[in-house]
Amino acid sequence: MALGGGTFLTQNKILPGSYINFISATRASANLSDRGYVAIPLELNWGAENEVITVESANMQKDSFDIFGYAYTAPEMKPLREIFKGAKTAYVYRINSGGTKASKVAEPLTITAKYGGTRGNDIKVAVQINIDDETKFDIITYLEGKKVDEQTVATIEELQANNFVVFSGTGAPTVSAGISLTGGTNGAADGDSYSAFLDKIEAFSFNTLGYAGTDDLIKDLFIQFTKRMRDEHGVKFQTVVYRKNAADYEGIISVENKVLGEGAKEADLIYWVAGQAAGCPVNKSIANKSYDGEHIIDVNYKQSELETGLKTGKFMFHKVGDKVNVLDDINTFTSFTVDKSEDFNSNQVIRTIDQDAIDTALIFNTRYLGKVQNNDAGRIAFWNDIVELGKEMQKISAIEDFKADDITVEAGNDKKSVVVTKYIKPITAMTKLYVTTIVE
Repeated sequence: MALGGGTFLTQNKILPGSYINFISATRASANLSDRGYVAIPLELNWGAENEVITVESANMQKDSFDIFGYAYTAPEMKPLREIFKGAKTAYVYRINSGGTKASKVAEPLTITAKYGGTRGNDIKVAVQINIDDETKFDIITYLEGKKVDEQTVATIEELQANNFVVFSGTGAPTVSAGISLTGGTNGAADGDSYSAFLDKIEAFSFNTLGYAGTDDLIKDLFIQFTKRMRDEHGVKFQTVVYRKNAADYEGIISVENKVLGEGAKEADLIYWVAGQAAGCPVNKSIANKSYDGEHIIDVNYKQSELETGLKTGKFMFHKVGDKVNVLDDINTFTSFTVDKSEDFNSNQVIRTIDQDAIDTALIFNTRYLGKVQNNDAGRIAFWNDIVELGKEMQKISAIEDFKADDITVEAGNDKKSVVVTKYIKPITAMTKLYVTTIVE
């Protein structure tokens, strides 16, 4: 008989043998979570409906045509190009879903666009006799003259749906130089569709949420959603809207400048600001950052108007030489109190404390929740991890003067609860210079 062996939880083994536990020395892992995630509703002429589409900056140029029906360089994709000036991932929701799908009947073949929307009207399907086998047909799908699919079949039943159309019918198709789809329309972007978007986006984690419109009711909908998620559920993100500085809330950024130029919408700066705010690291600021997007920005403001704008929580751009720069990286919070000072008006401060909250929760949820006993040893281990997080944030100059005893982890009022108290001192970028020069 072999001797007993293995690992042990308690010293209660019966068989003689060696029972060995291998336990890692305490080694906290406190990597800061990534930033650069934007949630945005867009009015689109093509694309999946009633669902959130994840789009990566790294793949957008390659995937844009298949996902949205346009090349990345097309005017219709400008909002995403603006977002990706700063962000790395966009959670896109087609806010004008519910339109009519373009279609065409060319007996006995019926062709229907995969999605509703006006872009479906740019689809054409050619039916040609195959040059190698006259009993078969080449079915070629074009979108605005670009070939997007080709299939060789003998009957309609053999045709497979592609990224742009669905085929139906029976028998052999009729030869045609081009069957153009018609009747495609976009759906309406209304309060119900924005509410549906917010319901769906609640399941995602992101750094900024944006609404690039001028409807005050929709703005209020986004503001209330932001307050509820931040204050009641602890979900930390900021929302970027147009000219809503009266929100007076650290989670709301109100862009003041309007966009000029033919075909532009006045609130289109939201896309760029949302991308920059999402992608900005916790140890950086976008104050004085030069606008590098494609829009013409109205910067016709007097010095006194800029000063008033900052005092009232407006995120503004101004002219600096031949560039247009962000005046200051602020949000709409202006009702300062003893408990919430003017520090909370700084987006860099909000990014820092939000990041701390996100990463503290991430450590607890992934390493401790339901896994570690709520005793002294467990709480000390949790404390160690939070201290390492503080050290990491201090190392990158997001906070300063951090000490281990700035954090306490204690048992809560019931056996399942843990109470954490933290003191952190965020750092912000320099934005004001005062010089006294003494001339002898």
